[in-house]
Amino acid sequence: MKTNFRIILTSATLLLIFLCWKNDHKLTIYSIGDSTMCNTTTIDNYPGRGWMQMIAPYFDEQTTINNMAASGRSSKSFRSEGRWAQVIAKVQPGDYVFIQFGHNDEKPDTLRHTDPETTFRQNIINYVNEVKAKGAHPVLFTSITRRRFDKSGKLIDTHGKYVSVIRELAPELNIPLVDLNKKTTEMVQEFGPEESKKLYMYVEPGVTSRLPQGRKDDTHLCIYGATKVAGLAARELKALNLPGLSEHIK
Repeated sequence: MKTNFRIILTSATLLLIFLCWKNDHKLTIYSIGDSTMCNTTTIDNYPGRGWMQMIAPYFDEQTTINNMAASGRSSKSFRSEGRWAQVIAKVQPGDYVFIQFGHNDEKPDTLRHTDPETTFRQNIINYVNEVKAKGAHPVLFTSITRRRFDKSGKLIDTHGKYVSVIRELAPELNIPLVDLNKKTTEMVQEFGPEESKKLYMYVEPGVTSRLPQGRKDDTHLCIYGATKVAGLAARELKALNLPGLSEHIK
């Protein structure tokens, strides 16, 4: 009888310890970036998705993901519109903040454009330093590749220095880097000029009333493509062995 009681007591104690451990090891992630990352509508069979929109299944139930990325935003406009102020106000010590900009920093309009080696670089440094000041952990992501092939079937780089600056900043600032540009370039190249259309927004007319004429879009991802990119990101994050994060990836 005493033995059974000890077993029950020990089991209950271990269960309590485990539950407390789970409670103390919750993970909160915030992500900031552009349309290749953001949540998009699922209404009326709309096929577009951002890759962060599809990443939740790769994490455990102790993870909360706040995808704050927004379509059309650059490292400049995300802050000037007040979006960053809303994010950083919520960030707590121990949280992770994923940062991916570049696609719209390339745009010529003054509201979004940044120079890669000056204003873009400084904008990213500012985001990183403000995250660190909150006791949280920034992670830099290079922009995903566009589907643009030359006549020989080789993928063309369209981001230039916006990607190389991110690659340079990560070691300079001593923070993790997920080189999604490299990984997506490899994936799209492997798919090839024709099959890679399955990753992007190649939509036939009539699929959704939001795109009555259909669309051929070599920048934005479809559900399948966003899921594939989310998987690439999750694998890279797990391989980095980031404390408090990597152990939450399945």
